[in-house]
Amino acid sequence: MKNNSNDYVIRVLESPLQVPAADWNALLAAQPGDGSLNPFMRHEYLAAMLESGSATAQTGWTARFVTLSWGPQLVGACALYLKDHSYGEYVFDHAWANAYHQHGLPYYPKALVAPPFTPVPGPRLLARDAATRTLLVKALLAWCAEEGLSSLHLLFASDADVAACEEAGLMLRHNVQFHWTNSAPTLVASRTVLPPGGALRLRAGEAGPAAPAGEYGEPRPFRDFDDFLMSLSQEKRKKIRQERRKVLEAGVQFRWSLGTGISAADWDFFYRCYERTYYEHGNAPYLSRDFFQRMQDTMPENWLLFVAEHDGRPIATSLIAVSASETTVEGQLDAITPTRVAYGRYWGALERVDCLHFEACYYQPLQWCITHGYQRFEGGAQGEHKMARALLPVKTTSAHWLAHPAFADAVERFLEREGEGMAGYMEELERRNPFRQEEPGGHAPS
Repeated sequence: MKNNSNDYVIRVLESPLQVPAADWNALLAAQPGDGSLNPFMRHEYLAAMLESGSATAQTGWTARFVTLSWGPQLVGACALYLKDHSYGEYVFDHAWANAYHQHGLPYYPKALVAPPFTPVPGPRLLARDAATRTLLVKALLAWCAEEGLSSLHLLFASDADVAACEEAGLMLRHNVQFHWTNSAPTLVASRTVLPPGGALRLRAGEAGPAAPAGEYGEPRPFRDFDDFLMSLSQEKRKKIRQERRKVLEAGVQFRWSLGTGISAADWDFFYRCYERTYYEHGNAPYLSRDFFQRMQDTMPENWLLFVAEHDGRPIATSLIAVSASETTVEGQLDAITPTRVAYGRYWGALERVDCLHFEACYYQPLQWCITHGYQRFEGGAQGEHKMARALLPVKTTSAHWLAHPAFADAVERFLEREGEGMAGYMEELERRNPFRQEEPGGHAPS
């Protein structure tokens, strides 16, 4: 398609392989905020989904990558998939599909803009500026209407994407994830709940009595895991220590490998654990072994693996994605990125040990993040239990368009009610602040 008013050329492609990887990744790197470091929107990640057979037409993910070009320059792009089901998305619209079915209308295929099987917030509409991003949204809407699709859904969108979608008239839907921040919180007597957005005010300096209410300095990262524990309430601190002690007393030890330091044998063992976890829950794994081989081959610097061992035998693994862009030969991080984010992704175990999941998926990664200067750890979809491990509630947003006017009106009313409930849920979560609170008189409880 060609937009005659401004000479943009809009293409709808059937594969990410039809877009030069360097052009795609350069556009990703130009996105605002630390979303530019998001590994799940890299060309290599999306290409691996297709080439490994994990996200294909056969699995219900038919690729239709949309690009905007200005002359020879790629100025906008997004990963769009035609879906004939709603699995692997983590923003649930099964009730909408059922309502369509009850009225004799087809809900599938629908259009989805998000990396497959990846509930991680980040840029969805790659664009050189806000105006181009808005044009990309309008191009998506026009194409969906021309194709007779029931709906368009952009999941876990960035703030810039949300703004463009709002401008184009899409409906917004909010959910909650739990993220950890590597910042020692201030203990303030007057604060009994977390501030909006799930972030605490911070102060600089060493651990100890809190600054008086209203006095705030620059934030500082935790010095070590014990420093992090001391920021929590006594109840939460005691619980974490008990859980870690159970794993240690069971004779389990951990080792970690980063980037090219992850051996082929460790990747193989990880997949055994990953595959078994899915089958134990009655499902086939979403991702093939070939997908992870492609991760090892094309973007190893974005992966961190923890292996739990008992008597020298590996028994469990936790695979973490990281936003690092380079590694050294030894697999250590090259300190070039301004913001470092780790993302909890996959876990599995061949033997059961009490509290092993918490150690592998939270405490080991958090300890690693503190040691290596990572600012944030995102714990993935759902899970209120993460709050007890100091992962705080963060609002995520998706945007939706439905072609049928009556259904669009009904969904809009539903989203208004759901949004009110979500606001109340966030307030409830924030009241369950796991951090220490200052007692009346200015003293922090032990």
